[in-house]
Amino acid sequence: MSDDLLKSFRFRIEREAKWRELEALIVRAEKDGLGSLDADELVRTPGLYRACMSSLSVARNLSFDANLRAYLESLCLRAYFVVYGVRTGFGQVLAAFLRRDFPQAVRSTWPATVLAALLLFGGTVTGWAIIAQEPAWFEAFVDPSMAQGRTPDATREELTETIFRKPDAADQLMAFATFLFQNNARVGMLCFALGAAFGVPVVLLLCYNGLGIGALCAVFAGKGLTVEFLAWLAIHGTTELTAIVLCGGAGFHLAGAMINPGRRTRLTALRETGRTATTLVVGAVVMLFAAAVLEGLGRQLITDTQVRLAIGGTMLALWVVYFAFSGRRGSANPVRHGD
Repeated sequence: MSDDLLKSFRFRIEREAKWRELEALIVRAEKDGLGSLDADELVRTPGLYRACMSSLSVARNLSFDANLRAYLESLCLRAYFVVYGVRTGFGQVLAAFLRRDFPQAVRSTWPATVLAALLLFGGTVTGWAIIAQEPAWFEAFVDPSMAQGRTPDATREELTETIFRKPDAADQLMAFATFLFQNNARVGMLCFALGAAFGVPVVLLLCYNGLGIGALCAVFAGKGLTVEFLAWLAIHGTTELTAIVLCGGAGFHLAGAMINPGRRTRLTALRETGRTATTLVVGAVVMLFAAAVLEGLGRQLITDTQVRLAIGGTMLALWVVYFAFSGRRGSANPVRHGD
């Protein structure tokens, strides 16, 4: 037997027991999770991993046989993911997202969000002013399926019925909430996706949605139901419209990368800013779900105007405080501008 083969044989004999022990622990952890290892095994695993890494280094330096090196490389790679891999579950990831990532993304993109809010608000004021002067333009701003009888031709009694009517069954409430969630999420997704088209479609979409809201406000204001309508809208609208504004901000964030990529290519800039924009949209979808529940349940069951205003105002205050302060302390890996 040559000296090289003898060295390789002795090397394996002296260390193979630890390799096999590490492999057995790794197989169990991969199959059943780290919870399948007891305290002593958890303590031993990092030491066995470092010993395996040392063996791999020696095997490479002394040019031992390729099969041994391949085995050790595979074992070290598998052990690395067990020792240093992500151990957080879905609940922990979701909690970290809501506690830190989402509010930090909102703060890091506030100029784009403010622009989206101004466009939506500007569209609302414009729609209100136009319909107050020319009611005939109402159908151009509000689809009949969304108006549901709330038109300039409706009487005060008919309009009052639409904002204080209760549904007949709980199934209708949930169906209505599901429909609203899907519709609002679609609008939000469009705002996000169209940002890559240099932001122009996002401007049009936000303004058009604002025109529709303003048109409805004008209809109710014309019948002396301004406060009642705004209360009906506020119970869910402060959450829903904030989410749509955030989606618009995400679209403008992408548009900024397309318009001014700096020294990067537009594709690279779009990919980098897309991480923060995606965080905004995912958080906005959670908000839209909450808005759908408020709209499909709370708004339909709560008919007192003052209570509706209180709920809407409270939700708005909570969102402002959440975005302003959540995730500021003890946060790792903060969202950076330009991400």
